[in-house]
Amino acid sequence: MTRILLLLLLPVAVQAETLRVATFNTELSRDGPGLLLRDIQRGDPQVMDVVSVIAAVAPDVIALQGIDWDFDGLALEELVNRLAEAGLHYPYRFSRQPNAGLETDLDLDGDGRKYGPGDSQGWGRYSGQGGLAILSRHPIATQAVRDFSGLLWRDLPGARLPELDGKPFPSAQAQSVQRLSSTAHWVVPIEAPSGQFDLLTFHASPPVFDGPEDRNGLRNRDEIRLWQVFLDGGLGPAPENRFVIAGDANLDPKDSDGHTETIAGLLADPRLQDPEPRRNGVLQGAPSPDDLDTVVWEGIGSFRVDYVLPSVDWKVSGAGVYWPGPGEEGHDAATRASRHRLVWVDLVP
Repeated sequence: MTRILLLLLLPVAVQAETLRVATFNTELSRDGPGLLLRDIQRGDPQVMDVVSVIAAVAPDVIALQGIDWDFDGLALEELVNRLAEAGLHYPYRFSRQPNAGLETDLDLDGDGRKYGPGDSQGWGRYSGQGGLAILSRHPIATQAVRDFSGLLWRDLPGARLPELDGKPFPSAQAQSVQRLSSTAHWVVPIEAPSGQFDLLTFHASPPVFDGPEDRNGLRNRDEIRLWQVFLDGGLGPAPENRFVIAGDANLDPKDSDGHTETIAGLLADPRLQDPEPRRNGVLQGAPSPDDLDTVVWEGIGSFRVDYVLPSVDWKVSGAGVYWPGPGEEGHDAATRASRHRLVWVDLVP
């Protein structure tokens, strides 16, 4: 009898060890400071659609992009409260001031003017616009976080900085202060029930909206490549724990403007595995390249730019892109919430 009970409980025990990690560019950024907090408190429709999407997938740990940062964390706290009302409880969260909107007194984008959104360390009209956040059901080792957001672009091993007519673009002075991260690069230890793992998260600059100097394209290249430099030990100790890279690379390996070989190289790195999450985690018929897409940009098309990439010492038990089709439950909320779709991976130690 005891043996039968153990066999019956075994699937439950295995299931309890599964960790669902997700990434989602919420596009909750607003045009001014404090506006996101106002909208969350008002129950703004887009906010509630974002809540619905996250609730439908119910990740244990989720990396969020496109969410405005404020000094006291009020907007993030209110979002957590909304998620709790939807039945999802995230007692642990992490966020810091991003490079987005962090003002400088130099012309960093080469337009001949200062103090514009492109002259911040990362594009932004105000400090914290379009930041990052992590929500977790499990404790976050906040004191052990490694933050590479202050790393100067020129200090990344193998960096390629923009030039125009053989000269540093926009100037040598600008490159002497220019940080690499357009938003942030964090290594965040999380105490999961099966043991600690590191969440490596970022949101890279789009590799477009520039000129022949290819400033944004090169920056996107090096923002993605930072993770391989980190894994090589080029930025200090390489991770000793299992890890997961989760974030928005703003680059499709096959169909993007930009240095596509960079994201293709990351996906092929032998220290990582690419679960190739597909729409809703289910393949119906022959797989299509579009099944991997994670964003729809009007007038351009759909692309794969959002990634959850676990280290090879995890077992992947499931993966998907939350993308309900027309008429399916959740379709309207997913479409209205963001141009991006939530990507999730289920992991077993």
